[in-house]
Amino acid sequence: MGKVVNLNQYRKQRSQKEREENASENRIKFGRTKKERMLLQLETQRSRADLDNKLLTDKSSTDDAPDTE
Repeated sequence: MGKVVNLNQYRKQRSQKEREENASENRIKFGRTKKERMLLQLETQRSRADLDNKLLTDKSSTDDAPDTE
């Protein structure tokens, strides 16, 4: 007589294998190295600091300004 196969286990194994393959493809497609993430973060911080330095007035001083109505 042939070997009895539990179909639920087979389906779960097949599903797990498909998810692992999909995850592997996504890591290659969308993944970034730590160096790339750090460079992006540093670049973002620099651009924010640059914009903050170009403000004409502080945010706190606009609250104290008299209404011109």
